[in-house]
Amino acid sequence: MLDKVVIVGVGLIGGSFALGLKRAGMVREVVGIGRHPEATARALELGIVDSVSTAYEDALRGADLVLLAAPVAQTGPILAALLPHLEEGTIVTDAGSTKCDVVSAARDALKDRVHQFVPGHPIAGSESNGPDAALAGLYEGKKVVLTALHENSQQDVERVAAAWRACGAIIHTLSPEDHDRVFAAVSHLPHLLAYALVDDVAAKPHADLLFQYAASGFRDFTRIAGSSPEMWRDISLANRAALLAELDAYLAQLTSMRAMLAAADGSALEAVYTNAQRARRAWIEAIEAGSARPQPQDNT
Repeated sequence: MLDKVVIVGVGLIGGSFALGLKRAGMVREVVGIGRHPEATARALELGIVDSVSTAYEDALRGADLVLLAAPVAQTGPILAALLPHLEEGTIVTDAGSTKCDVVSAARDALKDRVHQFVPGHPIAGSESNGPDAALAGLYEGKKVVLTALHENSQQDVERVAAAWRACGAIIHTLSPEDHDRVFAAVSHLPHLLAYALVDDVAAKPHADLLFQYAASGFRDFTRIAGSSPEMWRDISLANRAALLAELDAYLAQLTSMRAMLAAADGSALEAVYTNAQRARRAWIEAIEAGSARPQPQDNT
């Protein structure tokens, strides 16, 4: 049981964390704090938080756990602002989609108190934003990756893990470096591609006609282009090196497939399509069988 949890950023991610803890009876009090008063007021109205605060001094008094659910570029400034009011027994974690930059920001801001920061990333979300998008069951059966620091105590890591488990999540571990390489390929690149496709279609002179006939395939492929532009700007820049490497590999694949198309090489195209279909089916089957489990890594 956590007496007090502070959520910095009470939108989809932070709000769902609060609701999940409440549903599990894991927390006695949730305090919301954020940049936008209308968002925190709405979270209070919806019962996501029990109170709101505009000052870290008040919000952090007696807090067991703080979740940073804000764009990753804000990590450093937020940690610097809360540091003077951070009590010895309070653990801070985050929900950022990149980890190397977050860890660097935490080390710079917290210095010898970085042991109180346990980095994390819930692998769940939606293209919707704000408190109204929050769901108590958002993390049910979803992965949460913890990229623990060598300075973290096992007890503090377990406190963060237990909170996510109470929300229904399954805990995985990676190093910050491995995390960023993995998610550049399977999350950050797909978001970049979805944004690029919608932007390209929208810029065409006959965009209205194209969107009129866009159906489920286009909708499903581009769903994530409805996500927060600010958040994904920060993620793209924070993981720039790994994302550039994945983008270059994808461009090479597109160049190869363009050559197949130009040469009317149907068998080559079909081979790519068949391999992709086979790989996707295997991935879906692994998820459904519950066997897609990465091996824990030693982060010390």
